[in-house]
Amino acid sequence: MKKMMMVALACVSALSVWAEGYQVNALSAKQTGMGHVGVARRLGAESMHFNPAGLVGIDRHMDLSIGISGIATTAQYSREGYSVKTDNPLSTPFYAYVGYKIYDNLAGGLSITTPYGSSLKWPKNWNGSHLIQDISLRSFVFQPTFSYQITDKLSIGAGLMLAIGNVELSRSLMSKEDFQLIGAGIAQSDLPDAIKQPIVSGIQANNYPPAAATLDGKAGVRAGFNVGLLYELSDKWTLGASYRSKVRMKVKEGEASLDYANQTVEGLMNALGQAGVLSVPKYDQGTFRAELPLPSNLTFGVNFHPSGKWEIEADLQVVGWNAYDSLNVFFNEAELGIAPIKAEKNYRNTIIARLGGLYQPTDRFTLRGGLYFDQSPIRQNNYNPETPGMDKLGVSTGCSFEPYKDLSLDFSFLYIQGFSLDGSYISPNVVTGMQDVFAGHYKSTAITVSLGLSYKF
Repeated sequence: MKKMMMVALACVSALSVWAEGYQVNALSAKQTGMGHVGVARRLGAESMHFNPAGLVGIDRHMDLSIGISGIATTAQYSREGYSVKTDNPLSTPFYAYVGYKIYDNLAGGLSITTPYGSSLKWPKNWNGSHLIQDISLRSFVFQPTFSYQITDKLSIGAGLMLAIGNVELSRSLMSKEDFQLIGAGIAQSDLPDAIKQPIVSGIQANNYPPAAATLDGKAGVRAGFNVGLLYELSDKWTLGASYRSKVRMKVKEGEASLDYANQTVEGLMNALGQAGVLSVPKYDQGTFRAELPLPSNLTFGVNFHPSGKWEIEADLQVVGWNAYDSLNVFFNEAELGIAPIKAEKNYRNTIIARLGGLYQPTDRFTLRGGLYFDQSPIRQNNYNPETPGMDKLGVSTGCSFEPYKDLSLDFSFLYIQGFSLDGSYISPNVVTGMQDVFAGHYKSTAITVSLGLSYKF
């Protein structure tokens, strides 16, 4: 019987969750309530993320802002009467900003944010388990920032982004259907009955993917930069622009492990290996390395402030997803004989259009609202359920209350509706060696609740 190999792709393509589907914008409870606008506003310490040029607008010696969000997401896959949903854990990105007024025309600060992160959990036994089962990812960005007021109308700013991160994911090495096909092939083979019958019976009795690979990778510190400028056309109009550079994260020694459905299946897999029918790559005996880009972001904004109570802003954000053209993974130990993997991604740049506003009926209370449209960079003929991204519409609202002077309690609520679509993904079948097409209909929704606290003194 022809020897069949478990392809190394079983661990790899799910690493692309470092891309679309994991960029988090909930880095200010106030601005989330306005649809994430803010590049053309002076936001005090929070300007370090949105536009570092606005940091110099701090009107006290010190400006502090902290907050946390809870993000609940759901994705659904369906095809020909079959339907399944994710059971994702709650994601909790946070932020902390500290700004200091050094001179009248100079300010500095430090921020700690989690601008990239996601949690996705499909059922272990769903039809796409060979593509993805679950994923947990988080990154941390530390950014020292300085901002300078050049003239009364023009200010600039720059920050150094230092990013670290980690990702843990799992996927089955093959589907239960492919495992059953192996059993059918063995049943028709010329292997001795003493070897053949126990293997065939054991495979037929198994209703789960036989084995899953889990990857755990930690990316070391990588550097990027964030620059911006802010120009006040008049008392009512302000223009802003900012640029956050691409950061190429590197996992140098990620670790992998293998988990079998049960002890019986583990024994069957070993028997298949001894019979020369199946070979499981020795993931758990080695390490891997990979490079993954965090995309650049170029944002332009215009802010209109018609009165002391009203403010409106429109932002246009260009996300440089085309940096993610392929995913290449290499296994460090040559003696294990695991071939490197090259998976085409071919992402495209996207645009996010944002509109937000606020109304301040009293000195201590502020209402906010916003909406945005976010394009997906994933092409429909290369659509993997590891990142079920799609065009999205976000609608938000929020408010702030100052119980004491210069102390603000902030709240926001954001609902995101994905525009459902049909997508397909081509991957090799570990049994037949042919290219399988995994296609279906996808839907997604998300709810974000953010709480923040800011204080100036």
